[in-house]
Amino acid sequence: MSHKTQGTRTPRRGGPFSRFVGRVLMRLMGWRISGAFPDLEKFVAIGAPHSSNFDFFIAMGTILSTGVRIHILGKHTLFKGPLAPIMRWCDILPVDRRSAHGVVGESVAAFKAAERLVIGIAPEGTRNPKPGAGWKTGFWHIARQAGVQIIPVSLDYTTRTVRIGDPVTPTDSMEADFSLLSAFYAGVQGAKRQLAATIPTSATRPAEPSGTSG
Repeated sequence: MSHKTQGTRTPRRGGPFSRFVGRVLMRLMGWRISGAFPDLEKFVAIGAPHSSNFDFFIAMGTILSTGVRIHILGKHTLFKGPLAPIMRWCDILPVDRRSAHGVVGESVAAFKAAERLVIGIAPEGTRNPKPGAGWKTGFWHIARQAGVQIIPVSLDYTTRTVRIGDPVTPTDSMEADFSLLSAFYAGVQGAKRQLAATIPTSATRPAEPSGTSG
């Protein structure tokens, strides 16, 4: 494992034991982590490629190993009834897709209301995108409107490495920012497919980030 211990500003969960469990899990799966999450109170973490259910176990091993508290977006209806405590324990962040502001607006509001928050999003939106389909742009709009950075994370099945990249600060140019992300993700081999050399976008409008729970 080459990742470093997180700083004091990053949202944390668990302790030494859970980090030990995460390292053991990653070792048993034959995976390693390269790089480290930045010492920031807030950021959007994006993970790609996402082409297999096995990616979930790699993601959980990474979260446990690093001790970073990463929230995943989920339908607000999941928080009604007996599932609510489980959803909170799993760090699911409730969003109402019927809201006038949409998922992007709800996520931005969550960032502004929290002192510390990390939201994790799978920008491809699905495990099986159509050939040539672009990434959903919701994660970029969330980060830009909330004034937070984007941390790219790749799952490379060729080297069995989870690589955590340098922060990307959203600018006024989505195209320029996606060029930076393309340089990081170019050619990364997922479980079932390889990312293209250039990452296309699905739209120039504030597309909702797909892959939410529920």
